[in-house]
Amino acid sequence: MKVILAKDVKDVGKTGELVNVSEGFARNFLFPRKLAAEATEKRVKEWEHLKRVAEASKKKAAAERQEILKKITGSTVTFKVQAGENDKLFGTVTTADISKELEKLGFSIDRRDIHLDEQIKVLGSHKASVRYSEGVEATIQINVERA
Repeated sequence: MKVILAKDVKDVGKTGELVNVSEGFARNFLFPRKLAAEATEKRVKEWEHLKRVAEASKKKAAAERQEILKKITGSTVTFKVQAGENDKLFGTVTTADISKELEKLGFSIDRRDIHLDEQIKVLGSHKASVRYSEGVEATIQINVERA
């Protein structure tokens, strides 16, 4: 029996997938717990339409991210922070700080998409990369100066 999963089911599939399961499993487990719906002709057409819409929006979002990365490549973010002897910072410059500064420059980048090779704990020039799941990447320059 073909069903469309409403929620993730272990060893069966993920939300939104069209899977083939035994009739007893569907009737006794999936349907009473509202984990799936029977794949009638109407529901399959709806499912295919929603899948096409999701693919189109995913492609559009990926194109927008690539445009953002093209614009952000080579950008420089400057921080003025307090530092002690030997140019060591009182604290660190985090990805959240970088995200806030990029937002001031007009780029909305989530802190989880910013990757640092190592923590920024000293004054000077550092590099950070902005990566999205599609494998596209941009490098930005981080300057840390004494306040």
